[in-house]
Amino acid sequence: MSSSESNPSPEQPEKIHLPRTSESEALKKIRHTTSHVMAMAVQKLFPKAQVTIGPWIENGFYYDFDTPEPFTEADLKAIKKEMVKIIKRDLPVIREEVSREEAKSRIEAIKEPYKLEILQDLEDPITIYHLGEEWWDLCAGPHIESTKQINPKAIELETVAGAYWRGDESKAQLQRIYGTAWETPEQLAEYKRRKEEALKRNHRKLGKELGLFIFSDLVGPGLPLWTPKGTMLKNSLKDFLQQEQLKRGYLPVDTPHIARIDLFKTSGHWQKYKEDMFPMMAEDEQAEALEQGFVVKPMNCPFHIQIYKNELRSYRELPVRLAEFGTVYRYEKSGELGGLTRVRGFTQDDSHLFVTPEQLDDEFLSVVDLTLFVFKNLQLKNFRARLSFRDPKLDKYIGSDDAWEKAEGAIRRAVEKMGMEHFEGIGEAAFYGPKLDFIFQDALEREWQLGTVQVDYNLPERFDLE
Repeated sequence: MSSSESNPSPEQPEKIHLPRTSESEALKKIRHTTSHVMAMAVQKLFPKAQVTIGPWIENGFYYDFDTPEPFTEADLKAIKKEMVKIIKRDLPVIREEVSREEAKSRIEAIKEPYKLEILQDLEDPITIYHLGEEWWDLCAGPHIESTKQINPKAIELETVAGAYWRGDESKAQLQRIYGTAWETPEQLAEYKRRKEEALKRNHRKLGKELGLFIFSDLVGPGLPLWTPKGTMLKNSLKDFLQQEQLKRGYLPVDTPHIARIDLFKTSGHWQKYKEDMFPMMAEDEQAEALEQGFVVKPMNCPFHIQIYKNELRSYRELPVRLAEFGTVYRYEKSGELGGLTRVRGFTQDDSHLFVTPEQLDDEFLSVVDLTLFVFKNLQLKNFRARLSFRDPKLDKYIGSDDAWEKAEGAIRRAVEKMGMEHFEGIGEAAFYGPKLDFIFQDALEREWQLGTVQVDYNLPERFDLE
């Protein structure tokens, strides 16, 4: 073995694994406790600040505050300094279980209205976590035993962003402080290095430099405008995809951008997805009162169903594969928008296949094969396959247990037949059916969903397809 093989060069430092919070119980506790330390520091420096929620996230944590004035960069430095003082005091983290009445009494005593609202949604038992005897918050945990278990050289406060209480734009706008925490300073340094590399590759920066797309305040947030260069790039991708689809028996269709609400009531989207749709366009006051107006489409599924249903079908025609590059619109909250990764208007390479139960497994495998073909040609390799199934404890799904079990079984059989490495994401299913999601990592090891194959027994029933 040569020396260059045994010792990484300065130009190519040894890569440090950065575990996500969900992969590490230790990080989960460190980050959750660090968020409490940050909230304690904020309220010590800014006594008028009221706390709301402060969870851990995959690369760190955040806390939302209601403050008279927005936080500045100087404020973040002061908060970090106060956090280090709290950490060094070695305050014990104490869990206390209290009655609902006792929790309400304590919250009213410190005049924290957000905590009262949070308390209403909590199930028993009610637990409180204390930092020493000076600060506490409603919390289910988990936490470390003492603040001294946080390494002050492995934490950082990153940014301040606006966030609406409960994600509702009609409610109070809060100040969200994002931070990150790691077990070692080396992990923090590696995280910062990757973050700098990610900034160099930021698509918003590159899109502007290369002249591919822009955003306009007059058009509206989350609604990109594609320049001639960007449009040529988009069209090249569409041509590549459409030619491959045609080879595989897909039939191109084109559908409107708006439709009557009744279409989405039948599909179930209006009942389950209304908050994420743009407001109704009513023809008159009576139509608005009766919810009989139009909406811009958040997805293409119900339109493709209408095309299929327009004529009498024989089982000999199946499978019928309809494909569209359909532009859809979703009312994302302004604080959640980000470049092209989270927008309000975007074009989907979207297909719907109408198959017999006997054809389901083969057609599912065929769609997965097409998806992998596209990834290979675009040199996209770093992905994991997630079986996104329902959580039976949640009341957000439509359809019978039998339909769900059939659909989930088909997805599981497909990945097992292909020998594809996969994991299950319980609760990640769409409200109408399970799906196979392809999850990619970027330079910061953040995860993004870049493709999905779904099995839906519910929409055919709701629209009486035969």
